[in-house]
Amino acid sequence: MNEMNGIPSLARMDLNLFRVFEVIFRERSLTRSAAVLHVSQSAVSHSLARLREHFADPLFVREGRGVMPTVLAQRLAPVISDSLARLQRSLEGLQDFDPLRDERTFTLSLPEQLEMVLLPPLLTHLRRSAPGCRVRTAGLRWSELKLELAAGRIDLAVQIARPVEASLRQMQLLSEPLCVVAGPGFEGELTTDRYLESDHIAVASWRRGLSYEDLALGHMGLMRRVVQRCQNYQAASLVVAQSDLLLTMSRRHAELVNAALGNRLLDMPLPLPSIGLNLYWHEAAEHDPVNRWLRQQVSALAQNSSRGVTAPSLE
Repeated sequence: MNEMNGIPSLARMDLNLFRVFEVIFRERSLTRSAAVLHVSQSAVSHSLARLREHFADPLFVREGRGVMPTVLAQRLAPVISDSLARLQRSLEGLQDFDPLRDERTFTLSLPEQLEMVLLPPLLTHLRRSAPGCRVRTAGLRWSELKLELAAGRIDLAVQIARPVEASLRQMQLLSEPLCVVAGPGFEGELTTDRYLESDHIAVASWRRGLSYEDLALGHMGLMRRVVQRCQNYQAASLVVAQSDLLLTMSRRHAELVNAALGNRLLDMPLPLPSIGLNLYWHEAAEHDPVNRWLRQQVSALAQNSSRGVTAPSLE
């Protein structure tokens, strides 16, 4: 043990144990961890026993059919994940990146409503420029962003523009004005008073998510009457087509979703700011040639896309 802080010296550690720790922390199950690591469950148990001895802490305790991390394990997890990810990226950086010959899988965190905007053109582009590469997408809460990017489980993330910690990098991806979607029976002009007095449907991906427009209205000291919520804009547009509810979303996305529904697209009567969506990555990937190439592809496709986006809900 290190007499200064109780943490064992790396000279006495089997570095493979850190990989076992990371998988157990993520999977919360020794059985699933064994499957991920392609070893027996007894081998995982033996590695965990060695980790416990090194750190003089249980690290993971049983809960139901799985395990839960101790306080020390929660403190160790981001450090270990970040270190393993940095090592992996360093090793990959030693190899020349040739998109025409590479066969890796990229993981992007995209809000659900952005998949229909960015994913089809990105896949079409990759079939030509990187035919061996694959893309998978995943939802990601803002609170998870830093850890997932640092650990290398997510290559890039698209989220609402907001201040970030120094370890994260960002660039503007898209900026879209808002409009209001009304059903075919809506008549007359949409004024500020009429907007605030009407009944609205809001889209929020998370149960406690706050929509972009409600946050913007709150900053202006205003509030609208939301009487219905749902998880995606396609469903919300269908509801609007059969009711007198109003829906707020980006104009180009609204044009795409509402083309066949007969809904009206109205100008936003309030001076709400345009939706800003940024591309995020970890500082460790700043100069990685593969990540840099992927950022360039996503950015170029977003700028050239003729289809709009709507902001994800805020947490």
